[in-house]
Order: sequence, then C-alpha cells, then structure tokens
Amino acid sequence: MTAAGLVCTSCGAEASRAGAKFCDACGSPLSARESHAEFKQVTVLFADVVGSMEVAAALGAERLREIMTTLVESSAAVVQRYGGTVDKFTGDGIMAVFGAPIALEDHAIRACLAALDIQKETEALAAEVERSDAVTLKLRIGLNSGEVIVGEIGSGPLGYTAIGEQVGMAQRMESVAPPGGVTLSESTARLVVNSAVLGEVETLHIKGFATPIHARRLLGIGPHHGISGRVATTLVGRRWEMAAVEGVLERSIDGHGSVIDVVGPPGIGKSRIVAETTALAASRGVPVFWTFCESHASEIPFQAVARLLRAAFGLHELADDEAARARLRSQVVGPQGEDLLLLEDLLGIRDPMVSPPDIAPDARRRRLTALVNGASLARSTPAVYVIEDAHWIDQVSESMVADFLPVIPQTHSLVLVTYRPDYCGALSRTPGAQMITLAPLNDSESAALIGELLGPDTSAAGLTGQIAERAAGNPFFAQEIVRDLADREILHGRRGAYVCPGRPTEVSVPATLQAAIAARIDRLDGVAKQTLNAASVIGLRFDADLPAELVGDIALTELVQAELIDQVRFTPRAEYAFHHPLIRTVA
Repeated sequence: MTAAGLVCTSCGAEASRAGAKFCDACGSPLSARESHAEFKQVTVLFADVVGSMEVAAALGAERLREIMTTLVESSAAVVQRYGGTVDKFTGDGIMAVFGAPIALEDHAIRACLAALDIQKETEALAAEVERSDAVTLKLRIGLNSGEVIVGEIGSGPLGYTAIGEQVGMAQRMESVAPPGGVTLSESTARLVVNSAVLGEVETLHIKGFATPIHARRLLGIGPHHGISGRVATTLVGRRWEMAAVEGVLERSIDGHGSVIDVVGPPGIGKSRIVAETTALAASRGVPVFWTFCESHASEIPFQAVARLLRAAFGLHELADDEAARARLRSQVVGPQGEDLLLLEDLLGIRDPMVSPPDIAPDARRRRLTALVNGASLARSTPAVYVIEDAHWIDQVSESMVADFLPVIPQTHSLVLVTYRPDYCGALSRTPGAQMITLAPLNDSESAALIGELLGPDTSAAGLTGQIAERAAGNPFFAQEIVRDLADREILHGRRGAYVCPGRPTEVSVPATLQAAIAARIDRLDGVAKQTLNAASVIGLRFDADLPAELVGDIALTELVQAELIDQVRFTPRAEYAFHHPLIRTVA
C-alpha cells in the first residue's frame, strides 16, 4: 500500500509518508481509501489564472513555472486546511473537491472559505509578481454543488477523481467569474445563503446550456446569526423537555447553578431548545452568552472558549481593543497582573507592546481557569451560557470549559451544552449535569409540523404522508424536504401557503440531508461501512445473518453504537432496523 492509498477518515487528508499509520494533520488513524465508485454530495472548486497565455508569453517558461508552483502549493494548502481534496492541476489552475473521499455536511461553506482564502493568497503573490515582473496576476474561481461519482479512474496512475455534470458546471462558473472574484452556482448559493454574503442574482448565458442560468458573486462570509431569529415555526412537541429546562433555569436563578446537556442526532431540535431557552431567559431578564463550534474549525485552538468569554465579558460589541481591555479590567476582581495579560491574549485584545508571560501551557490553563472561575463566583446576577455543537469543539476549548464547570453549582448560572450522541468528550461527563435526550416527534406532532409548513391547500396536503414517512419524526428533515420540493418547483407559493399544481411526486432526499447522513457513514471504519451498505440493500429491517451472507465480516455493534441501526428483536434470533429511513436511502 502506497502512501497515496491511505486517507484519514476524520479530516480527509492523504498520507504524506509511506507506511504512515496516523494522519499528520489531525492524528487520527489512517485507512485504505476505497477504490470503488461512490455517489457523493460535493462542492467542486475550479480556480484558473486570468489570461494565462498572455502571462506565459510575458514571463517565459521558467519564471512561469516558479509562479505557478507557488500559486498551486499555497492553494492546495488552503484546500487541505478546509478538508478538501485537490483533484488535479489543470495547467493554469486547480480543481478541488469538498465532500470526497470523506463526506462533509458543510462542504459548500468550506469551499467558500477556501475560495476566499485562495484569493487572498493570490493577491499577496500578485503584488510580488507586479513588483518583480510588471505582470498582472489574477485568479478566477467558480463553485458548484451537487451529486457526482467519485473513485479511481482506471488501473494506472490517473488516480481518484470526480465525474459528472456538476463538475462541468463548476468549470462554467469559473469561466464567467470576474478577475479576482468568486462565482457560485445557484445550487451552491442555496446551501450557503444563511452563512455567506452574496451579490445579487445574475442571469448568465453559458455555452452548452439552452436556457439562461442563475449565479451569484461570493463577497464574504457573514457573521453567524446566533440564537436570535431562528424560530420559524410553532414549537411542536417538546413539552416535558421545555418544562424541565424551565425548572432548572428557575433553580439556577435562585442560586443553585446547573448544567444541562441536550443530546440528539442532527436535525432533531437541539438548536430549537436553545432558542426556546433563550426566550425563557429573556422573559426573566436573564442575559444569554453564546458560543458555537464548527466542524471546519475543530482544529483551531481556543476558538470556542474565546468566543464564549468575549460574549460573557461584553467584548464582542467593541471593535477597539483598548476599550475592550478597559471593560475587561473593570470586571475582573482581585490581582490583575500577569494573569490578566494571559486572558487578554486569549481573547485577542492584548496590547501588542506588552508580551504575555512565557509559561508552560498547563500553567497557563490553570491560571486562566482560576481567573475566570473567580469572575464567575463574583457575579451576583443570573446568566445563561450556551455551548452549541460541542461534538466539534476544539480540544483546548473543551479542556478549559470543563475546568470552568465545577464552580457553576455555586453561582446563579445555567450552562446549556448541545451535542450529538457520538460525542464522548469531557463536556459529556460533567458531574451532576442534567441530560435531556431528544426523541423523534410522534405521528401527530409530525403531521402538525408538516401541516404548518405546507399550509391548508388540499393540493399540497396530499404530500403530508410522504414527507412524514421520509422525515420519521425529525423536524429539520421535514423542513428540508419541504424546502427541496419548493426549490424544485413541485410546490409553488411560500411557507405555510404552498400549492401543488401538478401530480404529487415521490419525495427525494435533499442534498443537505444526504451530505449530513453521508458524513456520519463515512466516519465508520471499512467493515462497519460495508455492513451498513449491505444492510441497506436488504431493507429497513434485516436479520443479523443476511449482511454476513453478502459481505462476510460485519460490525453490527458499532452501527448500533453510532445510532445508525437499532436492535429491534433479540429472540429467537436477532433482528435490526435502520434508525431512520433516510439513513438506509443514503447508504
């Protein structure tokens, strides 16, 4: 097995050393990359030098090679930083894929972040080329998202690549992008519209397409929308869960601080519980301080904890570092010497003229913990702290937050932590924490939610049964299926007032859900993934013996632990069922 045949199942990076057993990027075990073809939901990126022929003529072959080597190496480093794979060098640019070989549920936003960073790297290189060679260097970048087939091409050195109509569309997007700009297809724009800053919709006439297509400029990545503005539908179900949260909140306000873990698979409603808790706190005049974790930032130290502390100390609204330092000093009690410099450094507001003390990481963490815990104990008013998606938290933040939690029972604070069932880190083992595990909505609750999404028109109501069957009690899945039907113009109108002018069609799996479920499947080892694929061919329910008949070695226990399947019968022989119908569809 060559180094190129090994891939990290956590971050997607290829092995760089022959015989490597662990990933140099994240430290996870390496496994052989599967060579058979697979369908994947991906975002394809094409980057190309503007006027490459003129640039080549002006520079000459040797200098051109130097510049292109620098450009390609810096671009490839950016792609890898965001979990993408460089598919090929195109002669005057690169093609990269986000979401293969390891599926990524946020492949589109990762590709957007990479595109913007590649342009920044190119601008720095272009300034140098302008000074030394008097040549203008600019890059066009195009992105497109959709389903492709990925796998090895042939038995020779052609390698792993993506094939499909979506690859060609990404190349078309690059061809119409402005010099120095990034253009997104409609499918990519739809996936990132809530996270990115986009230009107005442009109607383009592109070679090979009989009708005009829509595209949008990527202008930047917008601020995270936070907890406000999330509630789009009436809260359905979750009565006892919210009653429990309300009770714990009241107890915390009275001086018996608490930690609540809200646990559930993607889409089950963890963020909705956070939004409702925020509303409860607001009704009692209790401030909420919030941080979130992102999969593409899980390797960035201090990311989550710094964001939470900036919010808690009221620094996020201050653009001036000097004003932020003054506000911080007014809130920290006791000695403020070197420890305060450490905290300012952590929060990114340190005076550049003053260096923090040079101490070991463990000592730094202990001193920061003592300082923050002292501030927490000194606070006499209630507060709610939210840590969302802790399954993606960086290790340093996880360790520091775990050190902060032991003093919470002595305060008037409530800490709300959300994570998925497969997370087993330190924040899932907080002593005395209350755990709320979210179950799927029942049939009547699902029908009520879908009815609110579709509206009263009888033509649209005919799809309720199909949507409910596909969503299987997952509220986000139901919302995404309805949105997908509207995007495909099967439903006309707006949310809560849809009509279905044509004959009701079969409900398909939206791209957002397919990517999220595929990412869970791709985190499995080879035997477990093969077991799941075999079981999906058999049906929603299957005997334990049948997958073994198809593939030999099986790993049912691992699939149960990952909540991809459930054991539904134990005697006289074991029988299993898929945890959710869409898991089987994607597998």
